[in-house]
Amino acid sequence: MQQRWEYNKPDNLVDLCEEGVRRFANNRLFGVKTADGKSLNWSTYSEIGKRVDNLRAGLALLGVEKGDSVGIISNNCPEWAIAAFASYGRGAIYVPMYEAELIKICKYIIRDSGVKVLFVSKKSIYEKVKDFPAEITSLEKIILIEGDGPGTMKALEAEGAKKPVPSIKPDPYDVATIIYTSGTTGDPKGVLLSHGNYTHMARCGCLKFPELDETSVSISILPWAHVFGQCAELYGWFRFGGSIGFMEKTETLLNDIALIRPKYIIAVPRIFNKIYMALFSKIKEEGGMAEKLFMMGVNAAKERRELMAEGRRSLLNEIKFRFADKVVFKKIRERFGGRLEGALTASATMNVEVAQFFFDIGIPVFDCYGLTETSPGVTMNCFRSYRLGSVGQLLDRITVKIDKSVVEPGATDGEIIVYGPSVMLGYHKKPEETRAVMTEDGGFRTGDRGKFDEDGFLYITGRIKEQFKLENGKYVFPASLEEDIKLNPVALNAMIFGEGKPYNICLVYPDYKLLKKYAESKGLPTRIDEMAASAEIIKYVEDEIAKSLKGRYGGYEIPKKVILMKEDFTVENGMMTHTMKLKRKIITEKFKEDISRQY
Repeated sequence: MQQRWEYNKPDNLVDLCEEGVRRFANNRLFGVKTADGKSLNWSTYSEIGKRVDNLRAGLALLGVEKGDSVGIISNNCPEWAIAAFASYGRGAIYVPMYEAELIKICKYIIRDSGVKVLFVSKKSIYEKVKDFPAEITSLEKIILIEGDGPGTMKALEAEGAKKPVPSIKPDPYDVATIIYTSGTTGDPKGVLLSHGNYTHMARCGCLKFPELDETSVSISILPWAHVFGQCAELYGWFRFGGSIGFMEKTETLLNDIALIRPKYIIAVPRIFNKIYMALFSKIKEEGGMAEKLFMMGVNAAKERRELMAEGRRSLLNEIKFRFADKVVFKKIRERFGGRLEGALTASATMNVEVAQFFFDIGIPVFDCYGLTETSPGVTMNCFRSYRLGSVGQLLDRITVKIDKSVVEPGATDGEIIVYGPSVMLGYHKKPEETRAVMTEDGGFRTGDRGKFDEDGFLYITGRIKEQFKLENGKYVFPASLEEDIKLNPVALNAMIFGEGKPYNICLVYPDYKLLKKYAESKGLPTRIDEMAASAEIIKYVEDEIAKSLKGRYGGYEIPKKVILMKEDFTVENGMMTHTMKLKRKIITEKFKEDISRQY
């Protein structure tokens, strides 16, 4: 059964927004790149607040009432937030969708959630959905965000400005959003998250990071259509008056970081893994003195960290580290805008080696843990309390039980069950699925395996549904293996398979630029399809992966064979979710013949 919680004020997203607008009226809130890409156009809290008021009145003119659903298909932008807060102010439920989502999935979500008014970011998406009102009875109006003519968001704001309406203040238990999970199997499930869920989480983030204040600037990378970016960034920032600059696209990320000069970044580990691999690859290519200086700095930082863990210092080490920090690490930090103080990451646990590197160069990256169904936070590392390799300690008023009854006998870990004010209300129109994940006493069964250390730091050890047994009865947890394989320069993406088999194999999307250089050096064919089929190149990749895993994993875990894929796992080809999780069943089905040949 769902527990009832008392929520701290503000306990709804309307009050959260209006208090932020009142307290930080003249602060910069949202920054969007100018047409020439050389600067940012900033809007203040008061300017955004005024647009929220106008759009709320516009939605009233369209007949949006308490309990109605308002949908949006858009990447992050000021209008995304304006439409969200305007909807909340009408007592409506906000239903976000990704721009890159398959249109058939959008149609399912719009119909399932009963969207009445739909915002779409641009004309190309409008063309794909313009006939939906004829097919979906609830959908009455589609509003275009770009432009300023009839049927656009600006036109609706202008109409609303002529007839203002007061905001409705939701109850903390009212549904604020329906976040549809990525649907690794079957149709996506709509997670019902309340105003209290979100405001509690925004408060928890500020308690863990009291360093955040009006001078804090972030770069918006994670999609707000997902709960992590929406709650940790958008709602959290309204509590302390910080500023958010928008990344234009993934391909321009490094340039956008240099332009926005964030103090904090909220991202997934893959972002930092890519930067880490790119740095080491570039330094290795340069060679010579640049490589020697870089490695000297890396080794000095490692030695310094180890000495400090023992409570010791070394004058020679300090000289080496300070020199490297000034000559090498400072240049890396400048690539991040020169004032980055820290980063928060979730979705998968950071590789300890990568995390240590960023800590060493002065950019601490803190792991946290949560799920859509816990809106999202459960545990978090922070400046005052962190342990690399863990996902941190429990957030305020969150409790966790470790259920060992659902794992193999003798295990030191178990399923993580979460209790607290952040736990979802349930799945939309799916009572049986809700009952399957909720315990009798109101806990949410995460499906994740984990354990606590003696200081209350949580370690994720695997995913119950993803773990599998080899033929010899030994368990394999593929996610950690895959993350470490992707740190090898030869592998851009990977998926482990081996359930019920004598050994593991690995589907690898390799770095074909690197493989081309290897092929040229060996006089082998260099076309992608030829390299993917070359026994010699496959053996090279197998050996490289095995070498990188040896000593850290048991021999039974290290894949014996590799399949080279000609295309990566992506959202577009249906093999990856928007939160960068593998759709394992779909991938296994797609490559079942290739997999069976390996045995």
